Amino acid sequence: MVSDDDLREMLDADTVAVVGCSTTEGKAAHDIPAYLQRHGYRVIPVNPFADEVLGETAYDSLADVPEDVEIDLVDVFRPSEEAGDIVDAAIERHESVGDVRSVWLQLGITDDEAGERAREAGLAFVQDKCMKVEHSRLLG
Repeated sequence: MVSDDDLREMLDADTVAVVGCSTTEGKAAHDIPAYLQRHGYRVIPVNPFADEVLGETAYDSLADVPEDVEIDLVDVFRPSEEAGDIVDAAIERHESVGDVRSVWLQLGITDDEAGERAREAGLAFVQDKCMKVEHSRLLG
């Protein structure tokens, strides 16, 4: 279990890369990043089917985000079966660029093994929690 203090520390980010960020209003993968943006986070959308989301350039994958765009937290809106590869990409970026500090799997998304790999690599990790709900509860 992740404590409220751990969640607060994870939420103390400036830039959030949102893997699976949607262009469709009304979808959680669009509305939650929009909420985060309204609350001062810079949202970096990762969506191979979009050029831009929420006024920001969208990238095809986490690996395609330029190294000069600092990422503090990777927020994942993809199915659980894809989470492991995304966590591995976050770990790889953490090790090569040195900027990713946390990985957050949204509500309903879980991968215990990926979480173990993330923690072993020195990243904070949470799964099956809504970033908007936790932000509102702890910092709202």
